Amino acid sequence: MKLALPLLLALALLGGCATTPPPATTFILVRHAEKVPDGSKDPELTAAGLARADALAARLAGVPLDAVYSTAFRRTQQTAAPTARGHQLAVVTYDAKEPAADFSARLKREHAGQRVLVVGHSNTIPGIAAALCSCEVAEMSEAEYDRLTTVRIAADGKATLEEGKQ
Repeated sequence: MKLALPLLLALALLGGCATTPPPATTFILVRHAEKVPDGSKDPELTAAGLARADALAARLAGVPLDAVYSTAFRRTQQTAAPTARGHQLAVVTYDAKEPAADFSARLKREHAGQRVLVVGHSNTIPGIAAALCSCEVAEMSEAEYDRLTTVRIAADGKATLEEGKQ
């Protein structure tokens, strides 16, 4: 009779584990904040852009993040930095010219079940989001700095796309 109780407890615990779904993988994607219009290929953020980067960090302060990605440009690094600092994470630099399908496949492979912020550009973020969710994503204009795109991928591989404003 003494063996029956531990066996029942073990089965109950295993049964509870079997009903807990694996965590979804979540990617939060944003374009860099407002940049200085100095004509250079690597401008810094404007005062408004720095404020937007801080506002993004404040918005994501309560969201557990496992990684923060940014291209090597100053404007993307400056956009990612406050959020990364707030989560005590290093910014992982990725190549802005890496094909969206390749980068997205790597993100999915390396961050299954995690939450990741990706900071990119108006001509890269829609493609990365589309590759992550296998869905249509609207193009982004050069004047758009406030779109926040979230792609959630369930354990069964089904992805959902949410778009809103920062």
